[in-house]
Amino acid sequence: MNNKQRLVAMLIAPKDFRDEEYFQPKVMLEAVGIKVSTVAKGDPEEVTGIKGGKAHIDAKLEEINSLIYDGLILVGGKGSEIYFSNKEVHEIIRSMYKANKIVAAICIAPVILAKAGILKNHKATVHQDGISIFKNNGAEYIAKPLVIDGNIITAKDFTAAMSFGDAIAKKVKSLIK
Repeated sequence: MNNKQRLVAMLIAPKDFRDEEYFQPKVMLEAVGIKVSTVAKGDPEEVTGIKGGKAHIDAKLEEINSLIYDGLILVGGKGSEIYFSNKEVHEIIRSMYKANKIVAAICIAPVILAKAGILKNHKATVHQDGISIFKNNGAEYIAKPLVIDGNIITAKDFTAAMSFGDAIAKKVKSLIK
């Protein structure tokens, strides 16, 4: 049995991330013993969500790699658009995907996965505002609240935050064999 504590990174926007999409999955993951490291662009110590929730930043973007982390979770909200064309984030996503790690995104954040090129020929969901970008980048859009395709987990919006967190927790726990 592998007793290594599992570790995932949650990438949130420096401002205006969607509170429920961060806090609900984070609490669920920590409740089952998965350590969550919160990451944001730049060097903020704390960031604020759309609804005023405060999140402490644990790591820098450049510290995220597939040797340390079991998964990468991208949180939505209007602030996440800052990562749509961010080459550093795209490279981290591709690296995690190629290492067969879990890559998850919720709300508009799956657009970042599509722009990074990992959703080509994969089933995924996204907030309605991202559907055309999705299709233009080769993703197969599925109109469901939650879609799991291999190690890629996507959720439509904040109403799916609990099932999103549960799906990630189950997938991370399945790594323990």
